Parts: sequence; structure tokens; C-alpha cells
Amino acid sequence: MPVLHFGQALLPEGWAKGVAIHHEAGLITRVETSVEAISSDGAIALPGLASLHSHSFQRGMAGLAERRGQSDDSFWTWREVMYRFLGAITAEDVEAIAAFAFMEMLERGFTAVGEFHYLHHQPDGTPHANPAEHAERIASASAETGIALTLLPVFYAHGGFGRQAPNAGQRRFLSDLDSFAALMEASQRAIAGLPHSVLGFAPHSLRAATPEELTALLAAYTTGPVHIHVAEQMKEVQDCLGWSGQRPVEWLLAHQPVNERWCLIHATHLTPEETLGLAKSGAVAGLCPITEANLGDGVFPGTDFLAAGGRFGVGTDSNVEITAPGELRMLEYSQRLTRRVRNAMSLPGVSTGRTLHDHALAGGAQAMGRPMGIAAGARADFVTLHTDAPDLAGRDGDYQLDSYIFTGGHALIDRVYAGGKRVVDKGRHHRHEAIATAYRQVIHRLASTI
Repeated sequence: MPVLHFGQALLPEGWAKGVAIHHEAGLITRVETSVEAISSDGAIALPGLASLHSHSFQRGMAGLAERRGQSDDSFWTWREVMYRFLGAITAEDVEAIAAFAFMEMLERGFTAVGEFHYLHHQPDGTPHANPAEHAERIASASAETGIALTLLPVFYAHGGFGRQAPNAGQRRFLSDLDSFAALMEASQRAIAGLPHSVLGFAPHSLRAATPEELTALLAAYTTGPVHIHVAEQMKEVQDCLGWSGQRPVEWLLAHQPVNERWCLIHATHLTPEETLGLAKSGAVAGLCPITEANLGDGVFPGTDFLAAGGRFGVGTDSNVEITAPGELRMLEYSQRLTRRVRNAMSLPGVSTGRTLHDHALAGGAQAMGRPMGIAAGARADFVTLHTDAPDLAGRDGDYQLDSYIFTGGHALIDRVYAGGKRVVDKGRHHRHEAIATAYRQVIHRLASTI
């Protein structure tokens, strides 16, 4: 049985030295500590985190929407740029862009991804003969890179609250309940050969699915994670009030069985009552701090949510910048800026980096529908840090984690193991050049569409 040895590692019970991790078929079978062995596999090992919310195709338009228009720019104007970009993407492009995004995730501290997959059809909206044409491309990108995949096919039927008609830019996303059933069945087949993959589903939002459709979906798919965009923008909150008399999270908590199976993506704009209700539900708040900053969404009430016992994880969403430590840092800094304090997300005397990392690991695992961490039963996914990095000099334990998150960032990553296999060495994925070459070819063509 293969064994990996690390000088020290962050285990569920805390830091340990002389760690030997036994694994088989990609899963951890046993963890030993205080083992005298050469630490040839890395001196400082962390459990890999999950990017619990990704639209991988949007990696291809990163940097192409940073030009101000004639009116105030917002999420809604950014969305029009995305629709234009989507007009030219082929199934082959989907695979090349996803592989590049997944490779970057692995190089930068993520070992699992929740792909919120809503790009289903051809550019003119015509369904593919295989409903899971794009899902198969995403599964192929996962297989090539080694990242663990939770596939979340998206149900998207309407353009706004109250069954508003979709616009032309949304035609590649659309399903009704029958065609979505075919998509789910085909998606299950698409990931069947992918080790350790998970299938959930994702009603896109309360804008895109009616109450009746939500109820039907939950009755049809009784296992696996449930993810939904909610309360990302104030316009969405106002439109939901106009439609139902309630705010989005308020409506969900009152009308749907929100529990540990759910992940509410963004949930940016919450009242104190909604914050407490979401925390008590056991659902995960799926936070994407870098994207939320990039789109001008607002700031999630993180300190209040954590104080209420809330669970959270982080995702890369639009993939405008992919970095696991960077998402955690942005989350903490957003709280510091709005509350005008330091170390906002931790308790007195406790490492802020450790608090963020532990919560993101646990929340990501729950939202991905898989065990994660350095423990028996979890996938053998580890991130190791450069021991000779100046930013880690003279540091041990949680001070190393704080320096990783708040100072050195993903540049401190040395090796990454996915399912027990070393896929990143000296910060570089073993398929980096081939994947980057394919990506560059696609982007040279697509960039002209913006």
C-alpha cells in the first residue's frame, strides 16, 4: 500500500509531526504520526480545499470585462459581456478552458471543485444530441488534471421572477423539467468513470426556477448536494420583494427544506434574522470573495454568521483570479474593512488563518458531498509548502498557515497531491504546458468576441 511521508501536517486534531499517510485507490486508509521517516514527499502538508462554486468557462473571459461602459457598471452590465463571450464557445472550447481553470486550481491550493454547470446547448440554443455534451467535456478536464469533481447541472427555465421570458443571451442555459431529467441522467453517465466524482444539482436562482419547479426538483433528486445562487445583488433582493413580498433568503427558509444538503451561493445581502436563520439551517454559505469584489456585489456578514454558528466555504466563481489563500484573505479583509477591526473572523488568541482554513475545509467538504481533510476515508489530497521560503522562516504551526494566507499566498505552494498522485511539483502542474497551449489557442480566437 502506498505511503506518503510529511515532516508535519495539519490533521483534524491539529498539527502533527512525522506524519505517514497510507492510501489506496486514491483514498486515505490510515494516518500515523511521530513516524521516523525521510520526509521526501514534503515537509509541511495541508489538506487541499474545495472551490465549491465555479463557472469554469468564465476563466476564458477573465480580464476582458474591466473597461467601464457609458453608464455605471454592475453585475448586470458584466453579464452582457458574458453573453457575448458565450456566443462563440464550442464544446471543444469548454473542455480546454475547464482544463486550464482546473489546473490553476490545483496549482493554487484547491484539490476539489464544484462545477455549477449551466452552459448546456449550442450557441443558437439548439440542444446537443447528447444532453451531457458539455458535462462530458468538464469530466474530461477533471480527469486530465486530477481535480476531484462535484458536478452540479443547473436548472434554468426563466429570465426573471414570476416566469419572465428568458433573453437571447440565456438560450444556451434553458431546460424544462423533462429535458433536465434527461440532462441529469446523461450527466450521471458522464462522470460514471471518474473516480470519486459526485453528482448534485443546482436550481440556478429564484429568478430562473419557480416555486413549483423547485419543489418538483427536490422530489425528483433526493440525494447529492443542492446549490443555488441567492441574494447576490440588491436588485435581486428588490425584485424578489416585488414578486413575493419577501427577501430571497427569507423566502427560501420559509418555503423550502433548507438543510445540510444545501449550499446558498453568495447570500451577500442578509438581514440579521436571515443571517441567524441561515446559520441555524445547517446549510453552507458558498462565498466567493474575489468574484464578489470584482463584480461589486457587496460584503457578506461573515463575523455575525460565524458567531451564530454558521458554516461557510469558498469558491472561485468567475475564476477572474484563482487562489485558495487569496479567497480566504479577501474574506477576512472584507470584514476588516466594513467593521474597521483586525482579525475579524477569529476568537481572541486564535489564529485567523487557521479559523478561515478549518471552516473553509469543513464547509467545502459538506457542500461537495465528500469527506475532505487528512483523515481515513477522505481522498488523498494534500498541498505542501516550500520549507525554504523566506515568508516561512522561523515559523511553525499556525504561524505558517497565517503566513501562507496573508503574506506569501499560493506562491508558497510546492507540491500538490490529488488522489495520492503528485500532480504539481515546484508549483507547476505536470500537464501545464500542454493544457496552457490548448487554452491559448482557444483564447486567441474567443477574445475577439468581446
